[in-house]
Amino acid sequence: MPLFSFEGAEPTVAPSAWIAPTATLVGDVRVEADASIWYGTVLRADFGPIIVRAGANVQDCSVLHGGDDPVTEIGPGATIGHLCVVHGCVIGAEALIGNGATVQDGARIGDRALIAAGAVVAPNAEIPPEQVVMGAAAQVKGPLSGSAQWWVSNNPEVYRELARRHRAGVRPVPTQEGPS
Repeated sequence: MPLFSFEGAEPTVAPSAWIAPTATLVGDVRVEADASIWYGTVLRADFGPIIVRAGANVQDCSVLHGGDDPVTEIGPGATIGHLCVVHGCVIGAEALIGNGATVQDGARIGDRALIAAGAVVAPNAEIPPEQVVMGAAAQVKGPLSGSAQWWVSNNPEVYRELARRHRAGVRPVPTQEGPS
């Protein structure tokens, strides 16, 4: 399993957690007891920490990225389905994020909520506990302004600088193989 430190922060994985050999964890990623991170998944904590709480699972080819919020957190027993994008948000205990769903920055998903496959949860959305959320209708909302304009204008340079930081600061973390 590829583990990489970034700018002095490195992943920590509880001994009872399982990380697939093709999953990649970068930076301040914390995986608690009995959690699982599946094949092809990427957890990249270079903008903010990512915590995967006890018993949670992040399934194949999902991408979790720390955002501007202080922490990206996957609650105890939560499920992140296949091919999900989870970015700078908090997922409640035992919530289920369906295959191919996207949960954006600042969103808060309540305990035991179900985000249906393919759904898109908008930035800063608050989803109450034990609710079902569906849908992904994109709509034109008007001209660029505010933070959207900032990201479109600044994202190329932000990522050029981030790539320079990764080139200079990413280092493999030796893994310790336990008994089979």
